[in-house]
Amino acid sequence: MTTKPELRASLKAQRRALTAVARAHAASEAARLVSQTHWLSPGRRIGIYASMAHELGTAPLIELALERRCEVFLPRITSMRSHRMEFVPYDTRGAIHALGMHEPRSTEYFPARFLDTLFVPAVALDRRGARLGQGAGFYDRALAFRRLRTRWRGPRLVGLAYSFQVVPEVPIEPNDVFMDVIVTDKGIYELLADEDRAIDVRHR
Repeated sequence: MTTKPELRASLKAQRRALTAVARAHAASEAARLVSQTHWLSPGRRIGIYASMAHELGTAPLIELALERRCEVFLPRITSMRSHRMEFVPYDTRGAIHALGMHEPRSTEYFPARFLDTLFVPAVALDRRGARLGQGAGFYDRALAFRRLRTRWRGPRLVGLAYSFQVVPEVPIEPNDVFMDVIVTDKGIYELLADEDRAIDVRHR
């Protein structure tokens, strides 16, 4: 099996090779596919990352969620030392964090458990819902409560990536949190993705 560092390096190289036109098209297609779901109903609490360079762009998705009167939240790092983050209300004002993503100014924090749907960035995903991130573990820590539950109670975790980032198998570790759904520029894949595989989340 390919190791996590090898898989991460390979897929990041493929992302960097995409043209600006291809990146923009993929971002628009992913938002169009999400627009056909019921996830962005008015008043829903939606967590979305502000995409960094070479990630599948989220600007069209954020715009769509705001148009549909969702409450939109972006991640904000609260501790680099312990790799912790919370979610704060969307605001166009803010700053670029040292890691490269936009962070709103707000200090009104919300834990991930209070979101209805959370779009999660990924370097790689597989059809089990296993996810490979950047390697720092911010999302695995923020979503650790999902591994401790005996039944699914949300939020819906949506892994967001280019279609070529969906691979046959992602190496997993005990602290990894699985996605419920994968969205790429090519389609939506609903999964049997809770950690003990006992609960079918495909129709939620």
